Amino acid sequence: MARQALFDGLVYDETGQLVETAVIGDEANYVVDDNGFHRHISSEYVDRQVLGFFLGQLEDSKELAVEQMLKMMGKDDLFTKAAVDASLRNIDMDQIIAQGIPLQARNMMAMLGFRIIINYHGDIVKLEQPSAPESE
Repeated sequence: MARQALFDGLVYDETGQLVETAVIGDEANYVVDDNGFHRHISSEYVDRQVLGFFLGQLEDSKELAVEQMLKMMGKDDLFTKAAVDASLRNIDMDQIIAQGIPLQARNMMAMLGFRIIINYHGDIVKLEQPSAPESE
């Protein structure tokens, strides 16, 4: 049960309206306005779908991610590579949900054009994300 919505401010309904969040008991919810009826959707349900997408992309590009992390750290030895590789292999979705995403990171994602479009059931219809310009 998530106590906070990870992507608060980034989730929209199919009509393009920003989805609000509310906490009921200890559980965070995204609130979709369905012609005046407010549908409460567990934020964890939506957030796990988005995180699953991100983790899938990371898995597909793991070698590139490891290489870039090593460059950022300014190290290129075998032990550091093994540690970074192990860290990427052991990413815990539950831990991310428990810790949350800092407001500054969410604001940056919003400025870059990242949007999550969900339907009235909380299923992701579309993920709009910025892309790098194509190189020639």
